[in-house]
This record gives sequence, structure tokens and C-alpha cells, in this order.
Amino acid sequence: MAGFLGEGYLWVKSLHILAVIAWMAGFLYLPRLFVYHCQAEVGSRQSETFKVMERRLLRAIMNPSMLVAWAAGLALAAHIEAWGEGWFHAKLTLLVILTGLHMVAARWRRAFAEDANRHSERFYRVMNEVPAVLMIGIVVFVVVKPF
Repeated sequence: MAGFLGEGYLWVKSLHILAVIAWMAGFLYLPRLFVYHCQAEVGSRQSETFKVMERRLLRAIMNPSMLVAWAAGLALAAHIEAWGEGWFHAKLTLLVILTGLHMVAARWRRAFAEDANRHSERFYRVMNEVPAVLMIGIVVFVVVKPF
């Protein structure tokens, strides 16, 4: 199956990088919005504005870019036959964790939308750092290929 992308490999790789950038930008911003949303009074105009911002960020940017990143990434993995490589398994593990966190963040957004948030501002400050740590690990595994 190697080479099935042919001359399109660099286009798929470019698409993958762009999708990852968009996904991570959203991931670095959404928990920050949650921090600010915690500070807004339930039912206030500010709280309602955050609800709109959070929904649009997740649905219009993060969800589509996650799907494109996965699809393009799997195509690239197939092209270079990465399935048996240790670095790829490590990267994939972190990516599955990141995707799970994406789904959890969607639940948090839903809780805010229903005025049912149960987490503190401090919780979201900590959670704001988790995607960045995962991203560092993923990039190191892909570029350095330590095993």
C-alpha cells in the first residue's frame, strides 16, 4: 500500500499539518473560554456570549479540523507504512488521549450551555495545559522517532 498517495503525498501532509494547527489552536483556546465563563454570572449576557463562542469554536473549527487531521494522518501513516513502528504507537496513544479529551471538552461545553458547569476556574486553568503537553509528546514522537 506504500505509495498510494503518489504525488498527492505532500498535499495530504500539508492538509494534515493545517488541520492539526487549527485543532490545537481551538484546544488551546476552548479551556481558556471556560475559565472566563466560570467568572460570568449564570444567565448574564456575558455568559450567553461565552456559550455562543464555545459552541462555534467546537463545532465550526475543532470538530472538522479533528476529523481532517485524523483522516489525513491515517492516510499518511498508511503511505509510510508506520503501523509497526514504536514511535507511531506512542504517538497514536497520545492522539487517542487527545481525542478523548476533545470529547470530554464537548461535554463540558454542553454543561456550560445548560448552566450546569460543575468545575472550578482553577480546574479549567489546569486542563488548559493538558493539550499542550500532549501536543509536545506527539510532535517529539513524529519528528525524533525515539523508538
